[in-house]
Amino acid sequence: MSFHYLTLLAGTLLLVVNLYGLNKEIRVDDFHNEYLLFPNDQPTDFNSTSLELLRRENENDIEFASRITNVIARGMAHIKWIVYPEEKFNQLVPIWENYFLYFMGKFSGIPEYERYHFANYHRSLERGIGICGDASMVISQVLNEQGISNKIITFPGHVVVAASFKNGKQYIFDADYGVTIPFSLQEFPSKSSEIAKLYSEAGYPLRDFVLFQRIYKENYNQWDGVEHFITKKYYFEKFAYWLKWPFPILMMFFSLVYLFKIKRTKNHTN
Repeated sequence: MSFHYLTLLAGTLLLVVNLYGLNKEIRVDDFHNEYLLFPNDQPTDFNSTSLELLRRENENDIEFASRITNVIARGMAHIKWIVYPEEKFNQLVPIWENYFLYFMGKFSGIPEYERYHFANYHRSLERGIGICGDASMVISQVLNEQGISNKIITFPGHVVVAASFKNGKQYIFDADYGVTIPFSLQEFPSKSSEIAKLYSEAGYPLRDFVLFQRIYKENYNQWDGVEHFITKKYYFEKFAYWLKWPFPILMMFFSLVYLFKIKRTKNHTN
């Protein structure tokens, strides 16, 4: 079989894969407690979460940011991220979702693609799983849509978002745990015990109190949004989703044009 017939076949198969994916959901239903870091941490459904992220009438910036911190935490399950096969929760992006990301996960050898963290927050919420970095990327993008200035903050072992408000105050939002911290980053070293207490009051165990009391005394890095936080993956993901439909169509089109020209040439020769 010639190269152009193979290209036509490959393009057709990729187009069929895309069409098949239109009727598939990337979220699985198997969120039993044995797979979760926290008991009964099953995520709220995607449609409900999306509706709750809409701003309410007369809701100020701080009220909105505090509320969606909890909404995002409830919308994403905290699975045991590296314990189970990457296909189980679609950490390996399925071929029918995006074949570029699937092939990167299968063949590149890059761990970030084998257990993929979406840059696009809608896809993260739709899949319904995540860790602190995922939750922080979600809230950062939602705040951006509302014109609320924010930065992604990475501490050793944890990621949160710092938002600055028009009244001059800065709050920290931990959308992984659903905790709002009414202190600025400059206050963190001196307020670490008070901050850790917020996690206890939210229902988290003593070990988390100890963990955050230690983490929030450490140095941190600041990132100007998702495109700065995961630059290469951010742009590759945008490119992969933009190209997934035209790529197979172009493969089929140019193959058919070439084969048609070959056929016409043969006919004229004969």
